[in-house]
Amino acid sequence: MTDAKPATARLLSLLSLLQTPREWPGSELAARLGVSPRTIRRDVDRLRDLGYPVEASMGAEGGYRLVAGAAMPPLLLDDEEAVAIAFGLRTAAGNAIAGIEEASVRALTKLEQVLPSRLRYRVGALSGATVPALTPGTQTVDPAVLTVIAAAIANRERLRFTYVTNEGTEAKRHTEPHRLVSAGRRWYLVAFDLDRDDWRIYRADRVRDPLGTGARAQPRELPAEDAATYLTSKMYSLVPTYEAEATLHLPIEQARARLGDAADHLEAIDEHSCRLHGYGDTLDWLASRLVMLGCEFEVHGPPELIDHLKELAARVTRGVGCHGEPGSAVISP
Repeated sequence: MTDAKPATARLLSLLSLLQTPREWPGSELAARLGVSPRTIRRDVDRLRDLGYPVEASMGAEGGYRLVAGAAMPPLLLDDEEAVAIAFGLRTAAGNAIAGIEEASVRALTKLEQVLPSRLRYRVGALSGATVPALTPGTQTVDPAVLTVIAAAIANRERLRFTYVTNEGTEAKRHTEPHRLVSAGRRWYLVAFDLDRDDWRIYRADRVRDPLGTGARAQPRELPAEDAATYLTSKMYSLVPTYEAEATLHLPIEQARARLGDAADHLEAIDEHSCRLHGYGDTLDWLASRLVMLGCEFEVHGPPELIDHLKELAARVTRGVGCHGEPGSAVISP
């Protein structure tokens, strides 16, 4: 039997079949690809040489299947699979899911570099047609911005962008990007600002039109153990930060699961309650975190947070007040 496809194309077709979770008899693979069983055996050996763990079963048919290996080899994706994965990674990157944020951006950067233009358009259209449910105070960031920044970091190249300052004005920045850091509700870029000859932190949701210049970034030593440590120290020293202390009537395991990124500041009191030491740059954020925990709690400080919660409680009470009371809201059944 004459091989129906060039070796490279045939190998990719074979890999695509094997990535379906089933066992393929050698005769069926040969018929599908229009080659001899001997060619299938040779191609399976080539896949093994490339790191794909192809397992062969004994018997007349000599079935083959792809099994889990020590390392993850490259995957072949059809159009629908590629769009689904890219959209999922965009969602994870844009919402800063604890534990997978940076990995999501790295994977999205790699995938979007090789997506055909027709698929990039579909991913963009799908992202534009969906709206995530965000908690109060959440700052959204365009995943496309993150992928450009991540690519510049990976390629060790300088990055130019327009930055919206605290005052709302736009300023040009020329940087050597070091790391992206996800902190709670926001993404931050830690970079060396070439015009200011110093390290700077930029909120990614305020970055506009990032562009990798292609110019090589110089190796520089960050003035901290790592980017996350540098970000934390600078944020607490430069940004007004409130430190909340509260008792939560919730087992520490449940509190840790509900708090996510604030779970490091929990201390168990007993099996039914725990103590929270939390940080926030706004009182609204701290109050919403406490209220959304869905448990009883007592706030011990700071006084500003206690006053803010009292005002919030009074506002809620007025909102659900009885019919006919001055200033009360009427709720229709």
